[in-house]
Amino acid sequence: MRDLNFPRQYDFDYRTVEDKVAIFDPIRRKYVQLTPEEWVRQNLVQYCVQDLNYPPGLIVIEKYLDYHGTQFRADVVVHNRQAQPLLMAECKAPEVNITQDVFDQIARYNRVLRTKYLVVTNGVTHYCYAIDHERGEYDFLNALPRYEEL
Repeated sequence: MRDLNFPRQYDFDYRTVEDKVAIFDPIRRKYVQLTPEEWVRQNLVQYCVQDLNYPPGLIVIEKYLDYHGTQFRADVVVHNRQAQPLLMAECKAPEVNITQDVFDQIARYNRVLRTKYLVVTNGVTHYCYAIDHERGEYDFLNALPRYEEL
């Protein structure tokens, strides 16, 4: 898989499952097919856990959401210790450009969760912004916040 724009490379466990490469997801506790998007997701999660102190037990991968009868899956959702969602991330494959459509997609998902932080990444380019829901404003951040800052 392609090198990504994270501070370091993380150790992953791989195996072949039905002639396809799978990567062990420690959050879901199972092997999942290694696609370019999954590669980005796994690197983002390890960055959050190993470098930003996010508790693995408070992270959900592919969280199902229902918005007006339509089902969605949020790539990564981080909760506080009271199980309230704090941050949601949308991961794309490295070759997928981050466009307005991607921001619109995560904004739709956030109508359900109302997290304070949204992250959009393709592993090469990362965007993180904080939302003030009461004022309807957002600010782009220079970096993902540490868990203690959420």
